[in-house]
Amino acid sequence: MLSFDPYLLLGVDRTASVEDIKTAYRRLARRLHPDANPLSPGAAAQFQDITAAYELLLDPRSRRNYDRESASTPDGPSMTMTVTLSKRAIMPLDEPQVVYLLIEIAPGKHAEKQPERRDSRLNLTLVLDHSNSMNGVRLDRVKAAAQQIIDQLDENDVLSVVGFNDRSHVIIPATTVTDKAALKARVSLMAARGGTEIFRGLEAALEQNLRYLGPRLVNHMLLLTDGNTFGDEEKCLELAQQAADKGISISAMGLGKDWNDRFLDELASRTGGASKFVASSSVVARFLNDHVRSLANVFAERVQVSVAPDPDIYLEAPFKLAPSPQPLDSTQGFMPVGSLQYNRLISVLVQLEIPPGLAEGFRTLARVAVSGDILDQRITKQQLVADVSINVTSNPEPEDPPLPIIDALARLTLYRMQERANEALERGDVVEATRRLERLATRLLEMGEPQLAEQARVEAERVVRTHQLSEMGRKTLKYQTRSLILSASTEDEIP
Repeated sequence: MLSFDPYLLLGVDRTASVEDIKTAYRRLARRLHPDANPLSPGAAAQFQDITAAYELLLDPRSRRNYDRESASTPDGPSMTMTVTLSKRAIMPLDEPQVVYLLIEIAPGKHAEKQPERRDSRLNLTLVLDHSNSMNGVRLDRVKAAAQQIIDQLDENDVLSVVGFNDRSHVIIPATTVTDKAALKARVSLMAARGGTEIFRGLEAALEQNLRYLGPRLVNHMLLLTDGNTFGDEEKCLELAQQAADKGISISAMGLGKDWNDRFLDELASRTGGASKFVASSSVVARFLNDHVRSLANVFAERVQVSVAPDPDIYLEAPFKLAPSPQPLDSTQGFMPVGSLQYNRLISVLVQLEIPPGLAEGFRTLARVAVSGDILDQRITKQQLVADVSINVTSNPEPEDPPLPIIDALARLTLYRMQERANEALERGDVVEATRRLERLATRLLEMGEPQLAEQARVEAERVVRTHQLSEMGRKTLKYQTRSLILSASTEDEIP
């Protein structure tokens, strides 16, 4: 069975004539073809998909075979997508304008209701730093957390554990979780020594995860480190792209203050994983166990989002609001956004810049495509497509932006304020950095976050004195302002 629906991609009925198919393809090609839309990776990726669909439907034998196979496949659980614009109408101005798209992905209403433990099987690889800096309580708590994870897995799950310092060590080769006592005993033997080379750990971990790689599993690598890796970041990112291409996601957790948050963010973003800040070893177990529990509640895996703006529209600042807030990388065409859980939405906010001097009337802005593998008995790959249009008129009716977008932007602004403060410091503009941190403190206090407001105030004073932020303070502001986005997003449990 094909992994795409050619009728859906071209926007034609199953009874469409050859001429209907050609017309639909030409209409889309005018928006997506690289010659017409050279600056959009999303358009290039979607153009490849519509071309494959077009070629299939123009071949009579291929079309008959597809129709026969799809007719014999029973309907199963499905995803849904909702796309909300911040404005339904805009005025034709002589300057650029910005609108926002909120993309929400959820299990369909017929998704099977099951007990809390879903039947999604895990192919999980833990990648654990046991360099010298992990010595003592840190490593003890990480080992205890790994043993708790073993306890919550069942015999249908696959687990591997890789330790790394300046070398990699396969603590548990990939295996089904049948003898839990033996697996936990292996973990207990980990000892702290050596330096930190993350690539060695990821390389060994990917090899282990590939041993059981399969479409019926949630294939995931979970990295925990407390230090910087030296000289191998590009190799790590290349490996992450290889993992993403094979359908493996990587999540990364940084413990303490001495690790590279930008690197771990990018590592996770490339694969649809999450990056998280673990301030203290005392909460390692909670972070790791919560993360693994979320993997066991998966409705669809390997979910990706592509936004193809029209040739005169610019896509800016894509950001995943939920379930794990973080910036997204749109340079590959499709943005991996991870797993869709039974009881949580995936929500993504993107910014579109609209050029000046638009003609009045309805017009398209962008084409949004979503794909994912639904983990039911048949492993159904599903695609969803939506065209986004807006009315350009000299007399738009007054309207307030949708409340979810207002709330998300308000809290996303807090995150971006601390980012702008960091950027000002990197430019050497201490006055601007201080001003932004002070404003952040005021806004946080107004929103009922006194502890985080105090952290921002303390860091502002530190910048005045030392011209730099503390590493712990910087990471706290970054990841705590990110976490505030969750309370405004639509990631709340689906009733």
